[in-house]
Amino acid sequence: MKINVQVKNKSKTEGIEKLTEDSYIVRINVPPIEGRANKRIIELLAKYFDCPKSQIALTRGAKSKNKVFTL
Repeated sequence: MKINVQVKNKSKTEGIEKLTEDSYIVRINVPPIEGRANKRIIELLAKYFDCPKSQIALTRGAKSKNKVFTL
C-alpha cells in the first residue's frame, strides 16, 4: 500500500490528517535535520495504522515535503 504524505514541520501539535484514500497531511514538531523528521513521521504513521515501524518504508522524497511511504 502506497501512502502520499505532505509534511508540515515545526507545527505546535503533531498529528495526521486524512485527505483522500491514500493521501495524508502529517504535522510534526521536529526539525528536518539529519533525518529526524522522517523518523518521527514513521513513528506517527506506525501508531496511526497500528503496525510496527519496521513495516513502513520511505520510498520517495527523503528531502522533500511531499513523500511516499509504503506499508
